[in-house]
Amino acid sequence: MNVKNLLAGALLVVSVCATAQEPAAPRPVANLPTPTAQPLVTPAPPSVNGSAWILVDDATGQVLAESNMDTRVEPASITKVMTSYVVSAELEAGKISLDDEVPISENAWRGGGGGTDGSTSFLPVNSKVKLGDLLHGMIIQSGNDASIALAEYVAGSEPAFADLMNAYAKKLGLNDTHYVNSHGLSAPDHYTTAHDIARLSQALIRDFPREYAVYSQKEFTFNGIRQHNRNSLLWKDAAIDGIKTGHHSAAGYCLAASAKRGDQRLISVVMGSSGEKQRAEDSYALLNWGFRFFETHRLYDAGQTVSEPALWKGESATLALGLAEPLLLTVPRGRYEEVKAEMDLPRQLVAPFAKGQGVGTLRLSLDGKVLAERPLIALADAPEGGFFKRISDGFWLWWESD
Repeated sequence: MNVKNLLAGALLVVSVCATAQEPAAPRPVANLPTPTAQPLVTPAPPSVNGSAWILVDDATGQVLAESNMDTRVEPASITKVMTSYVVSAELEAGKISLDDEVPISENAWRGGGGGTDGSTSFLPVNSKVKLGDLLHGMIIQSGNDASIALAEYVAGSEPAFADLMNAYAKKLGLNDTHYVNSHGLSAPDHYTTAHDIARLSQALIRDFPREYAVYSQKEFTFNGIRQHNRNSLLWKDAAIDGIKTGHHSAAGYCLAASAKRGDQRLISVVMGSSGEKQRAEDSYALLNWGFRFFETHRLYDAGQTVSEPALWKGESATLALGLAEPLLLTVPRGRYEEVKAEMDLPRQLVAPFAKGQGVGTLRLSLDGKVLAERPLIALADAPEGGFFKRISDGFWLWWESD
């Protein structure tokens, strides 16, 4: 009888060892909406006239279709989405108020273009205007004068405000974006990408829903002048509630749009289109295509057990693994059941583990393409077991490694 057989017999008298097992791949659990009964063929996205464009699902950030989405382009007045994001952050922090009286400097009155370039909210020079009115004028009418007045009030000067814009861009992970002004008139080193605009739009909708609601307003009257929202899609479909237009000769015609149907929200961005009507038609076609052929599901909640693989040398025989945040996934409509879930875990998990400690990776894919990856974490502390448990499991670990 060899040494291993002798040791095995002795240790079996002391304790029974938990059998090592390969964890089964977790199966996504559907939430609303219910998967389509029959799979659908997903056609190519509609043709888009533009230098760069993208369609994303708001909840997941997944890119459903794109062209040149990471190519740097001039954002024109879509710049004001970041201006409003910074102002909203300052409002939330209590540093400013919607009722603040903001002075309108000559620089702001000129609208960043000598009083002739760009759009205006018709702000009287050397007057004072409520901050809330300026925010409405900038978002709805796309007033450059309102943008500059807000920038000067929040940061003291427009260059200082641009520094704030860039700081927030970095915080939001907009790595291909840089601002030099608050309004979007053409300037060297003032650029972004369609992808970054989509990410910024997600952040605005998520972080500041009250301010985002202004983007859905069709008109705003200030100083006796009725100002109409330049996003013509607001009149076309009640599901569309934003976001922002932009245009100048270098940027072409641009539009970031968003719509919510049921529980699903999509965001489209079209840059460098040939005309105002064209950008609206292409944006609407993208949104309709996305809603028709994609659906979003909630697979796992934060803290939900995804898998319980065997645990060695621990008080418990298994280790509960899950996710730190909810996991949602966007898939072609009707193909939810084809999603494959896989886990990358160490071959053997040995105690101790601390709650929240990273243990492995959950990967979800369709047709060989990875749709989402998330770290798997320990859902509770998993301390070491007693002396005999550690000795017994140590032996079996040695046994299996041979």
